[in-house]
Amino acid sequence: MVRQQGQTRNIVEAYDEEAEATGWFGPEVAFGLIYKYIQPGQSMLDIGVGTGLGSILFLKAGLTVYGMDVSPDMLEACRIKGFTNLTRHNLSEPHYPYASESLDHAVCVGVFNFFSDLTPVFTETARILRTGGNFVFVTAHRTDDEALTVVVGAEHTKSDEPVTMYRHSTQQISRWIDGFGFTLLRSLTFTVYMDPEKRQSLQAKSYLVRKTGIEPTIAPDGNDRQF
Repeated sequence: MVRQQGQTRNIVEAYDEEAEATGWFGPEVAFGLIYKYIQPGQSMLDIGVGTGLGSILFLKAGLTVYGMDVSPDMLEACRIKGFTNLTRHNLSEPHYPYASESLDHAVCVGVFNFFSDLTPVFTETARILRTGGNFVFVTAHRTDDEALTVVVGAEHTKSDEPVTMYRHSTQQISRWIDGFGFTLLRSLTFTVYMDPEKRQSLQAKSYLVRKTGIEPTIAPDGNDRQF
């Protein structure tokens, strides 16, 4: 167990140090957008919690954070940081293990770039949040004339393989927001650097949306119900 915790700490440190070195401000941007709408004692679901970077500020602000991730190492990393309400689950597979209309808010940072279709996440977030609850998330942003994917080289992924990242346009995100019964409150575009030298970058965008209680028009299979 000691060896396993030591290995996990190394993973956490490498992951968090890389985020710090490249100037990754996604968690701070997301927190800043939603801050005035949260209260101590409320609940927050971190979808794809990773090492807890996306929700540690909410934990410090007095919210009860529920973290979900498919990786046991990431969940152990969160335990080391003081997170306790953690669940292992694959984000691409509804049904998420939370009751309908049971949580106040949700956050998803550094995850959407691994999904071309965000329907599963929006389906479950709309189900789990209480009416009036807020969902703040960050996407890799693209203009309508840019490619959906971008390949990040192995030198930036800290692995032996390059990673394909998905970028979502404002038009795409608006379809999911409207189709799943959310309304846009605020958004902000910002720059993400891929290397510590800040020679390579891409645009990211954070959105804050609120669950309105309107019946979703997009079904869990991604098809529009009204057509």
